[in-house]
Amino acid sequence: MHNVVVIPGDGIGKEITKSVQQIIDASGVPINWIEAIAGLHAWEETGNQIPEDTVDLIRTHRVALKGPLTTPVGEGFKSANVMLRQLFNLYSNIRPARSLPGIQSPFKDIDLITFRENTEGLYIGRERWAVQNEEAELTGVITRKGSERVIRASFEFARKQHRKKVALAHKANILKISTGLFLQIGNEISKEYPEIEYRDIIIDNLAMQMVINPWQFDIIVTTNLFGDIISDLAAGLVGGLGVTGSANMGDDCAIFEAVHGSAPDIAGKNIANPTALLLSAIMMLNHLDEHEAALRIQKAIIATLSDKRVCTPDVGGTGNTSTYTEAVCAFLRRE
Repeated sequence: MHNVVVIPGDGIGKEITKSVQQIIDASGVPINWIEAIAGLHAWEETGNQIPEDTVDLIRTHRVALKGPLTTPVGEGFKSANVMLRQLFNLYSNIRPARSLPGIQSPFKDIDLITFRENTEGLYIGRERWAVQNEEAELTGVITRKGSERVIRASFEFARKQHRKKVALAHKANILKISTGLFLQIGNEISKEYPEIEYRDIIIDNLAMQMVINPWQFDIIVTTNLFGDIISDLAAGLVGGLGVTGSANMGDDCAIFEAVHGSAPDIAGKNIANPTALLLSAIMMLNHLDEHEAALRIQKAIIATLSDKRVCTPDVGGTGNTSTYTEAVCAFLRRE
C-alpha cells in the first residue's frame, strides 16, 4: 500500500483529481489517499496558502499528487507552487512533451523532456524598489550546488531511460557569470557521461530551433526562468498544457502536478480535461515502481483520446470529464 498525499487544489482541481483517483484505483494499484489543502481554498479556510498540516503530511509521506492552485490576488502573495518547490527542495522540474493521438497540433512524433532547475534563478523572489514606482530591482541566484544537482539529474535520467542526447540551454554570451556558471558545470558533468551526446545552446536560439526542428532535441536542461518558458513552449508543440504532465523531484520528496491553471470559469461543469494530471500521476506511479500499471494507463489514455465521443470539448470531443474517466477505467478493466 502506497501512502500518497493528494491536494485537489482550486477551480477544476477537485474534478480532475477525483477522475485521476478513480482511474488509478481501477488500475489496481493500492494507494491510501491522504487529502490535504493548499492554494486559494486553503488561504480562505486557514489564512495560509500552505497550512502546517499539509507541510507535515508531505514531509511524512514524501509523495504528493497536486491539482492546480490559484494564487490569491494582491501584493504579498507568493505562488504556492513556488513555495512548495522551495520548501521541499524540489530542485528538478521534469516536463515531458510527447505527441498523443487525437490531439490537434501542427507537429507530430514529438518526444522531448525539459529539466528545469526549480529553486534558484530569478524565482527566489528577491525584488525591491530602488526608486518607488520608478525603478525596480530583481536579484537572481545560481549556485554550483543547485546547478550540479539538476544537470546531473538530467544525465542520470538520460542514462536510465536510454535517452541519447542532452542539450543545456543558457545565455552565457550575455549573462557571463550567472548562466556562465551553469554552462561551465554542464560542460564538466557531461564528461562523466560519454555515451550521451551533449551540446550547449543559447536560449533564444533554442526557442527558434524548437519551432523549426523540435525533433533534434531529446532532453533539455536549463535554469529556472528559461525552463519555465521553454517547457511551456514544448507543451505547445504537442497540444498545450492540458496534455502534458509534470514532476517536481528532490532527494527526499516528490510532488506531481498539473501545470495548467485552475480554470474557475469551467469549474463544476464536468467538462475539465484530466489528462495532464493523469500523465503526472503516471510519472508518480513510475516513481513508486508501479511501472506495469503506469504503462497500462498510458495505453488507456491513447485509446480514449482517439474516441472523440468520450473526450472533453477542449480536445475536440463531445463528451465530458465523467465519460472520459469511465472510458479510461473501462479500458483498464478489460486489460
